[in-house]
Amino acid sequence: MTETITIRSEPIELTQLLKFAGVAESGGQAKVAVHNGEVRVNGVVETQARRKLFAGAQVQFGERTLVVKVASA
Repeated sequence: MTETITIRSEPIELTQLLKFAGVAESGGQAKVAVHNGEVRVNGVVETQARRKLFAGAQVQFGERTLVVKVASA
């Protein structure tokens, strides 16, 4: 399932995105998932919890795919 997640400004940190999108219940849970290699950014396993994401980035966690979009002013 692909979902578009709209943020106000970029960049957004990976763990913040996972929490904001409701994929992780907390920042701590998001961090653990990233460090365990459960998250992919643009198809590549990402282990940096504070990775900065920009518009167009695709984040996969489990069955969910999140696409980052920046809100228009």
